[in-house]
Amino acid sequence: MKKSQIVIEQKSKYGFEKTVQILTENAEKREWKVPFVHDLQQSLAKSGKSVKPVKVIEICKPQYSGKMLELNDERIISVMMPCRISVYEKNDGATYVSLINAGEMTTTLPSNIAAVMKEASDETLDIVKSVV
Repeated sequence: MKKSQIVIEQKSKYGFEKTVQILTENAEKREWKVPFVHDLQQSLAKSGKSVKPVKVIEICKPQYSGKMLELNDERIISVMMPCRISVYEKNDGATYVSLINAGEMTTTLPSNIAAVMKEASDETLDIVKSVV
């Protein structure tokens, strides 16, 4: 996993549904909330589009989000919340996982927000390591 990338993609060692299950369970074990899992394949099918399986797992950890949202000027970062992990199949039949490496995007942010985002990003990367 190259930590210097803004978007990280890794091949899962599991199938699609098992990858989603493991990521969700591991996030919850680390006290992250999983408010929603978006099934983009299903959503697009309703519009007549056929795509390979894609699910986006939303995760949020109040320990991190609270530190940013309780402050006034720092609420601007809410546009990046909750954290998201994408799981999808490609034409090779394998399952992949991708996520924004928020820790790499913190250089222009206030130091208190940068520190929280780095912690959250590192922990999210650890969750993803459970399937790669």
